[in-house]
Parts: sequence; C-alpha cells; structure tokens
Amino acid sequence: MFSPRRGDLLRFMKALPALASGLALLLTANGCQKEEITTYRVAKEPVPAAPPPAASAAAAAPASAGAGGASMPNTPVATASGNALVWAAPSSWTAKPAGSMRKGSYAVKGDGGEADMAVTAFPGDVGGDLANLNRWRGQIGLPAVGQAEFDRDTRHLDRNGLHMTVVDIAGSGANAQRILGAMVPHQGATWFFKLSGPDALVAREKPAFLALLDSIKPAASAK
Repeated sequence: MFSPRRGDLLRFMKALPALASGLALLLTANGCQKEEITTYRVAKEPVPAAPPPAASAAAAAPASAGAGGASMPNTPVATASGNALVWAAPSSWTAKPAGSMRKGSYAVKGDGGEADMAVTAFPGDVGGDLANLNRWRGQIGLPAVGQAEFDRDTRHLDRNGLHMTVVDIAGSGANAQRILGAMVPHQGATWFFKLSGPDALVAREKPAFLALLDSIKPAASAK
C-alpha cells in the first residue's frame, strides 16, 4: 500500500487552502459567467405618407351662376316676354342693333359727345322703383336716397293707359353725366327707358325724350 511520506503530507496540507480557494474562484467564475448578449437591428417600419389635403367644398362643387366663382357677365338675365310696348323715336336719333338685353337702342350725338338711349324690360319690379333709381344714381356717382327723396325728385305721367315714373338726375364734376329715365310697369314686367350721357347733351335732348314717352303704348293698341 502506498504510504505518503510525512514531508509530502505536510506540504499537501499546506497547499490545500490555496487549492480550495482556487477551486472556489473557478466555480464562481463558471457559475456567474454572463451569457453573451446578441443585438439585432430591425428595420424601422416606414411612416405612411400623409394623405393629400381634401379639396374644399367650393373647389369640389361646380360653380353656380352668380356665386363667387362665376362672374356676372356670364350669368343669364331674363328679359320680359309677352305683350310688348311700342314707341316713336326722334328722327335725329340713330337706331342701333338692340342685342339680347335691349328692346331698343339708339345713339344720340351732339356737340357734347354721344349719349346712349336704352330700352329694356325685365320680369317683376326688379327690386322696386326706389332700388332702380338708386341703381341709376350709383352709375353717375351719386349716393343712394331714401323714399322721401324719391317722392320729392320723381314725377309721374299717365300715357295711353300706362303709368310712368320719370327721373332726371345729374352728377357733378368736369365730366358730369346725366340720366333721364322712365320706369313703366306693363303686364307683370317693368320697362326701362334710359337716356344717359354727358350732362349738357342729355339736358338738351330732354324735350325729345319726353316726346318719346308720350308715344309709348301697348303693341296691341298701336295704330
């Protein structure tokens, strides 16, 4: 049987604590060793593009006549139909093509330039006589008036079964304009006889304009 020598045994006993300590360290290192951490790069999911802004209701909807997108020159305006009026224009006035909006049209020439005579007719009262007068006043740079001023500044004629509201208005300034006008209701429509142009020329033609008003009559009664 193997019998270690006393010296060897003593050396072994002295080395035993160091061996035990080394073994403990080895076991601790093996037991506490961390697992290797592996990282992965995952592609970021793309953010969906923002949808285009929705079109506004005004852009999507078709433009209607007379609304913001449509201009007034493209808006049809109904003219009166049915029984017409007839009149006799002065021989010094030059007839012009009436066009789609006018029932009659004349050029009135003189030393002061040229005036325009227009005859139009529209269904209904077109807003009423006061509104029509103020529309004419605005055309020559005059402010609107109320009913009291309207009653003071208009005159009324009755000719051939027709009632006429007659106005004579003039602007101011170096190039003042004047309007002689008559509003004539007739069978559910309103007829407008308007002579407009340079102040002095229109004033000179007032007798001829009043003579034309005297001649207006319904077509059925014309001889």
